[in-house]
Amino acid sequence: MAEQYKIGEFLIDLSRNQITQDTKPQIIPPKALAVLTYLAKHQGKVISQDELLDTVWKGTVVSPNTLQRSIAQLRKALGDDGKEQTYIKTHAKQGYSLEQNVLWLSKEEQRPISVQAHISTNSNTETKSDNTEQIRKPQSLNKYISSILTLIVATLITSYTFLAKPSKPFSIGQIRALTATDGKELASIYSPDGKYIIFHRYSEEECINDIWAKNLETQQEHKLSKNMDIYGQHRFSKDGKKLIVIRTIDCGEPITQKKCYQLMSLDFEAALNRPQQMDLILECKNSEIRRPYWLNNDNIALMQRQTENWQLVSYSIEDNKSKVIHDGFVYHYDYLAKDDLLAITSIKENSQYYIDIIKPDGELLSSHPIQLPSEIKGYRFIRPNFSPIDNTLIFSTGRQLFAMSFEGEIQNISIPVDEPFSSPMFHPDGDRGIVIKGVYDSDVISFDLSEKEVTSKVIQRSNTAENSAVFQPAGEYIAFESERTGDEQVWLTNQTKTFQLSHFPLDSYIYGMKWSADGENILVGANSTLFHFTLDKLQTEIKTNLPILSLLHWDTTKNSALVFVQLNGFIKLAEVGLNTGNIDVLTDERVNWATKTDNGEVVYTDHMDRFWISRGMEFQPIQALEKQGGDNKRFIVRNNIIFGLNNQYELWRYDLNTNEFEIIHKLSKNIDNITDIKNQQLLVTKRQVANKEVVELLLEK
Repeated sequence: MAEQYKIGEFLIDLSRNQITQDTKPQIIPPKALAVLTYLAKHQGKVISQDELLDTVWKGTVVSPNTLQRSIAQLRKALGDDGKEQTYIKTHAKQGYSLEQNVLWLSKEEQRPISVQAHISTNSNTETKSDNTEQIRKPQSLNKYISSILTLIVATLITSYTFLAKPSKPFSIGQIRALTATDGKELASIYSPDGKYIIFHRYSEEECINDIWAKNLETQQEHKLSKNMDIYGQHRFSKDGKKLIVIRTIDCGEPITQKKCYQLMSLDFEAALNRPQQMDLILECKNSEIRRPYWLNNDNIALMQRQTENWQLVSYSIEDNKSKVIHDGFVYHYDYLAKDDLLAITSIKENSQYYIDIIKPDGELLSSHPIQLPSEIKGYRFIRPNFSPIDNTLIFSTGRQLFAMSFEGEIQNISIPVDEPFSSPMFHPDGDRGIVIKGVYDSDVISFDLSEKEVTSKVIQRSNTAENSAVFQPAGEYIAFESERTGDEQVWLTNQTKTFQLSHFPLDSYIYGMKWSADGENILVGANSTLFHFTLDKLQTEIKTNLPILSLLHWDTTKNSALVFVQLNGFIKLAEVGLNTGNIDVLTDERVNWATKTDNGEVVYTDHMDRFWISRGMEFQPIQALEKQGGDNKRFIVRNNIIFGLNNQYELWRYDLNTNEFEIIHKLSKNIDNITDIKNQQLLVTKRQVANKEVVELLLEK
């Protein structure tokens, strides 16, 4: 089929997803163009909605509303107001038809889009009925020269178009900071009227935050929350008078979870005058809730997890009842109040990402698999938000920005940033958006536990993140992760020589490094894959049948690894055979961290931070460590001794052979994790700075 055809004065170019008039191309979603092309192939004939849906969206579940949106996009591009219906005509209860004649162009007739558009609209051509040739009418010399010059310019532009990348849905014109403190600002949104940004200001010392507002015109800041606490994401009511926010507290008597979650409301208008106490709307003691959105129907949408599976629910404050509106494995969603739509990113069969568009009552409008491009490495958890462009979402992977259509098609957007940033939230006017931008700075520190007075020493330090350091067995090297070159890479140091071992691509992420028993090789978990490195930098990728989320332990005798895998949205503790790639799930419990003992026993902490060990045919609790599990903190096992860090930042050890427990030393609150121990030398990750600021992206018009 021809890649170009004409409908009246419009040129349709399927290779570029463009409709052009008067040398002005418009980018059209591929599905909408597919609808137009199918109608063009059956010009003058009424095509039913079912036939269009079955043809264009074959193999996917969509509602008639999806087709109607595509028709509306086409009418807008063709200048058809939908009333006169000059181009696309609606036939009540029957379908649609294309009313204008279609001219299909052969390969010889197809020309670069801007040249062809110029000729067909500006050069007074006559087209013969048999389409054999075009005849130019006489014109003055000045007009002729002008026409030739215009044609040359158009040709140059078109040549560039062929060489350049496809047109972006929009581009970033300017980046400017909205907050600039020594603290950490997070979770920023605009107020519904666009006059304020609302954000969290986080205290590193107390590990809690409060909620602030900033007037974008006067630059005045207002503290909104009366008390600092652990506050999550916040959203406005439709009228902009109230905020809702999730507060996290310790459960008084934990039964199924350690933390309880409260949905709170705040009087925004009153808080602009002085900080306000919050009102409790709802408390969850046996489930986790996050990401609240106040819907147009006055219900509140929430992600809720009772076991492992996150669902999307709609909660009615008036009735104090909730209803599940999406029961897939939801890991992100966004709400567009203007169109009353929810965009849900979920994981379905075979660990496939999907983008689902639904109404607040749960009506499914469309469901499409997301095809991740090569620029997105591994099994990346993407979090797309609505953008100012119709039927388009936007998300960040750290240093890259991507646009995604409702059909799951992704396009890279270039953006000049030197630090990682979050997915944008857009201003009500659609001409700008805000992101959280900044760096995390941590160092590798060692503690000497052999002396009565525990002393520390800096192993690796830069102005960015160094962490997850592990000792080389029977050697002098330490392997660690570092972002000093801009991306996460594996580095080696022996205190006199430091060099980079890996060269992973942009926006890579590393979750775990383990030495072989002889210290000659390193196994790395990166980009949902396992990589084997020798010390001369030889790299081999190990194929597995499930995505690897974290590497926890390497058993070089059995040539197997203890890992976290992603199984249809669920994170499972598993063992993978490195020769075969086969994966064996070890437990259905929710696991925070795990490793193996010298005897090959698996030790893990569950979501309640309780310790378990594999003994006999099942996992058994380690009663002596019931109160010693820190909130999601890691632990290590060496010589059958468990070393851990509790919530009081007390370093402890527990001997699995003698069952002896001992508190060793109290560490500072900026110790993120302990990572390895060798000859009484303990390696830890020490947080120095976690600078985050609110930044505004101004879109080019």
